[in-house]
Amino acid sequence: MRVSEFWTAVADEFGEPYGRVLVSDQVLDSVGSLTATQALSRGVPARQVWTALCDAMDVPQERRYGVGQREPKKL
Repeated sequence: MRVSEFWTAVADEFGEPYGRVLVSDQVLDSVGSLTATQALSRGVPARQVWTALCDAMDVPQERRYGVGQREPKKL
């Protein structure tokens, strides 16, 4: 997962205004007690941050895989 895909996933799952607040306020224990924004800025992989955020917010497994991925290119 790229960082851009992370931000798309956040917007898709949590909505634009709430998602931006969530990533800057919610402390995620599994990434060193950092917020998602802090973890990303310190080089924690986006997929790991996404998983930690989903765990903290009880996002069901079926809504985690593939969220935030871009649509495939049409040939």
